[in-house]
Amino acid sequence: MIVVLAYLAVINLVGFGLMGSDKSRARKGGRRRVPEKRLFLIAAAGGALGVWVAMRSFRHKTQHRSFVVGIPAILAVQVLAGLYLFDLVRAG
Repeated sequence: MIVVLAYLAVINLVGFGLMGSDKSRARKGGRRRVPEKRLFLIAAAGGALGVWVAMRSFRHKTQHRSFVVGIPAILAVQVLAGLYLFDLVRAG
């Protein structure tokens, strides 16, 4: 359980950091931006909360429908899956 929580902490920090980095690079002229596919991959790998918090904090990708809808949808699925797994472990 500790390993899973550590993984989630790291992947969410990575997601948050990548969004912040992409916002900074966008302000500086768009060189070597973080690909949107990579941001979605990090979100799907468990970092949706970090990506979503970064979207709100940095006001980044908030005009992109795929992010405004997709990231919260991924986060909702992850939260529901986490609650389900937690319930299984607790019952178990």
